[in-house]
Formats: sequence, structure tokens, C-alpha cells
Amino acid sequence: MKMTTYAILAASTIVAFPANAQDRADWPSSLSIATGSQGGTYFVWGSGLGSMIGEQLGMPTSVEITGGPVQNVVLVETGETLLGFTTTGPAQEAMAGENELMPGMEATNLRALFPMYQTPLQAVALSSSGIESIEDLDGKRVNLGPASGTSATYWQRYFDTAGINVKASFAGGSDGAGQLADGLIDAFVYAAGLPTSAFSELAIQNDVTFLPLSEENIATFKEVAPSMQDFTIPAGTYEGQETDVPSVSMWNFAIAHQDLPESLAYEITKLALEDNARMQQLHASAVETLAENWDTNNFMPFHPGAVRYYEEIGIAIPEELR
Repeated sequence: MKMTTYAILAASTIVAFPANAQDRADWPSSLSIATGSQGGTYFVWGSGLGSMIGEQLGMPTSVEITGGPVQNVVLVETGETLLGFTTTGPAQEAMAGENELMPGMEATNLRALFPMYQTPLQAVALSSSGIESIEDLDGKRVNLGPASGTSATYWQRYFDTAGINVKASFAGGSDGAGQLADGLIDAFVYAAGLPTSAFSELAIQNDVTFLPLSEENIATFKEVAPSMQDFTIPAGTYEGQETDVPSVSMWNFAIAHQDLPESLAYEITKLALEDNARMQQLHASAVETLAENWDTNNFMPFHPGAVRYYEEIGIAIPEELR
């Protein structure tokens, strides 16, 4: 599995670290975060959170550019990285032994840290194309995002189930937007938190149409991925988007390998959940990064370090999720 690593340097003026020297004795010398493609929300999130970990915890941190959640759960499960991001669907499938990158192997090392935000499915075409609905994508050249990401996984399942035949290609957020602007593809379907930077740049520079999901489209998505839920992309999310766009979404979680030291898992969870205003400076989607949303995960055990933080603030994690 190919990854690209971006190093994040800790700030040079560090006054004190939350954990004492004994608590830090078993911490790794550095940490990497499995994210997604450039131009996607995961990469922005990873870069920001990595900087915070470096500044506040004194932990040298790097960001891994990956294929997204399907690959990330494998990277974390195998311990190739100790920290990563995933949507709930791929994590649940990996735990059931249904991950396409490790078929038949049940993931047992995945541990939840904290809820991040909802990932809506999005679809866009140039207005000049005349494409106005999901059904209009039949026979068209469509980029589905990275091959092992949430986007490609669930959009492909949807198209197969709905009998819509697209000429699929696979590229990250920035590349997909560039291909659409250059006329190399007819549409770009994706899954990423709002606002998605690749879509924002595309809408500023081009006249585009954001394709809504019909009630039938939504029902089919829920059939192929039961963890999907109704979602609305609010009007004004992107340049020229004057109306709400109906869609579906899936929750994202920060996850860790079970061997991530408990005190480090505690500090990272606390860092992400204690100052939501700071998190929103990283990305607007962090408005949903709240401890109260812990229960959007109902299948993956929480890391003991995360459980410790939740209990400190009065949240009781059920035994079956410990």
C-alpha cells in the first residue's frame, strides 16, 4: 500500500506538556496519521491535528497521504500507523472481515478515539454538460475519488445496485476537480466533509451544478450501506450553490491501534474535544467534533485512554464498547 508522508514540525516554543515524564515513558518517538488524498478533508484535518499534537504534546507527527478509510483501517489494524481517520462503514466491514484489502481477516486492533464529523456524498458536473441528476451519469466518464476510499467504495456499490453504468476513474480530490475543469471527465462524485476544498476551488473557477440525490437515490444508498443517513448540503456551502442539496452521509472517527499508549490516547482525545473553537479553525466540519457525538459509534471499542477522558467529563461508555 503506497503512502506519501508529510512531516509536521512541533512548534519551537513549548512551555509544558500535559503528561508527566513517567506517563510519557512508553510513548513512541514519533507519530503518523493516516489521512486521505490532497484536496480532501482528511488531509486538512490530519495536517491541523498533527500540528496541534506537535505543539501541545511535543510529539513529532507526520501526515500520510493514503487512499482513504478502507486503506486507513488496514494501516491502523496492522500497526503500520498508530493513528488514522475512517468512516464508520469501512471500519465496521473491516471488523467483520469484509475489507477488500485484507479479505477474510477480522480487524481486532481498531479502537475509537473521538467523533469527527459527517461525510456527505457529493456529486458535481459542469453546468455546460447538461447533467442534472444522478441518473444522467449513465454512460458518462465519472471520477469516483481514490480507489480504496469511502467515495469510490460506496458510489461504486450504488451505481452497481442502481444499474447505472459509468466509465469510472479514480483520483484524489484535487486531481478529480482538475480533470473535470479540463473536460477530461463528465462528472466528479466524492465523499468528504464540508466544505470540501477541491469542490470549493472548482466552484469558484467554473460554473458547476451540484447534483441532488432523489428519494429513490437515497433509499438505494441506505440499502447498500445501512450506516448511511439523510443529510442536506446547505445552500451557500459552495460558490453559486443557491439551494440545499439532498444527500446522505456517514460519520467519521479518529481511530487508533490498541497498542497506542493509554496516556497518549487520552491526551489526543482531550486535545481534540476540549477546545472546539480551535478545532473549527482547522476545518469548519469540526463543528460536529463534540464529545456528545460519541454514540454515533455503536460497534467499535473505544480506546481505554479515550474512555478515561469521557468518564472524566461525565460520559459513561457502555461495557460492550470498552
